[in-house]
Amino acid sequence: MVFRGAALCLLAGAVACRAGAPPAPGSENEAIELFQQRVKEYVALHEKLEASIPKYDRGSPEQVEATQQGLARLVKGARRDAKQGDFFTPPIQQLAKKVMADVLSGPDGATIKGSIMDENPGLPTMVLNERFPSSVPLSTMPPQVLVRLPKLEGKMEYRFIGRRLILLDTEADIILDFTDDIFPK
Repeated sequence: MVFRGAALCLLAGAVACRAGAPPAPGSENEAIELFQQRVKEYVALHEKLEASIPKYDRGSPEQVEATQQGLARLVKGARRDAKQGDFFTPPIQQLAKKVMADVLSGPDGATIKGSIMDENPGLPTMVLNERFPSSVPLSTMPPQVLVRLPKLEGKMEYRFIGRRLILLDTEADIILDFTDDIFPK
């Protein structure tokens, strides 16, 4: 999906104006609003694509897998121009790094990092629109991190693969975006 950055910025600004004073240009609030607008656009795309494939109320595991793979193919086709940073723009990556630094420097930091990294070997190569690797367990998402990241809609989740934060479509089981290393050094 191609994002029209200027139009989204104008739309994000219009949303902010309706909610009160507009955020300062380049502010964290503006970056969050842009991120959330892109999430809403993706959710609308996902729902449109999902409506075009057969549903199984009590499908066999094979039918469920076929539905998931069909949805993933449709999402990949619709997002063929996707690139890293479509969701996780530099300001959002900075926010994620700040959140991780704050959370991991707290009194429970070592325990939280341990829970994230437990059975989280990471991957040397990340590819957008590819399935979440079945060989990698879903890592723990500590509530201390989730509460400070922008809210997600639909069937989207934040997850870690190694030291990277990813945005996952849980129904299509594909990686929508990922960050570089966001853990403090």
